[in-house]
Amino acid sequence: MRCLIVAAGQGTRLRDKGESKPLIHLRGLPLIEHVIARARLAGIEEFFVVTGYRGKELRAALEDLARREGIPITPVINEDWDRANGMSVYKAKAALGDQPFVLAMCDHIVDPEILRVMMQAQFEPGTVTLGVDYNLDSPLNDPDDVTRVLCDGTQILRIGKVLREFNAHDTGVFLCTSAMFDALEASQANGDDSISGAMTVLAGWGKARACDIGDRVWVDVDDPAAFQKAEQLLDAGRL
Repeated sequence: MRCLIVAAGQGTRLRDKGESKPLIHLRGLPLIEHVIARARLAGIEEFFVVTGYRGKELRAALEDLARREGIPITPVINEDWDRANGMSVYKAKAALGDQPFVLAMCDHIVDPEILRVMMQAQFEPGTVTLGVDYNLDSPLNDPDDVTRVLCDGTQILRIGKVLREFNAHDTGVFLCTSAMFDALEASQANGDDSISGAMTVLAGWGKARACDIGDRVWVDVDDPAAFQKAEQLLDAGRL
């Protein structure tokens, strides 16, 4: 299985910790290395990383990591990095082709078991599966910032940050088929460049699926408070 990691944005809320968000060190390792290390523990062997803001610096670090660890890492350049995150995914269409892939964010650190469970789950051709967290009271992620999801069993009905009716949170981990690219095209045509926009399109097509991550731990390291929580989870051996 291959993994696409979105790492093109500015990460302004963590700017005091470093200029390039994927390269900010968390307990001795850059964020991007934490993400790749956990994906490897889950059994993923090949990586594609979308770079944008300060991309030359990130690509040099990825080249060094690939050489040190013997990992195949292919950089994908997104010149439109100031647009929403779906544009970064779309830039990888040619590189990934028609084969399924895991989609992850460079600032979401997750229990490798989440990735294993998702990769082992059976999925229908032409669908995209999102790892969802039904533990709405978890203190690990900001309820006012996390993307909300309304699920009916394994079917995603709606997704977005301002949903009033929801029963799960978006973990930022997806199991994708090429349907993701079709949905991104449709969403972009409607003026929405985001991954959530594509998932909304897929939900409308009846092709958006949910995978329950159970009690497994994940954290979106998006601001100083979340950074501190990630440090505490790592220190406690929970991630």
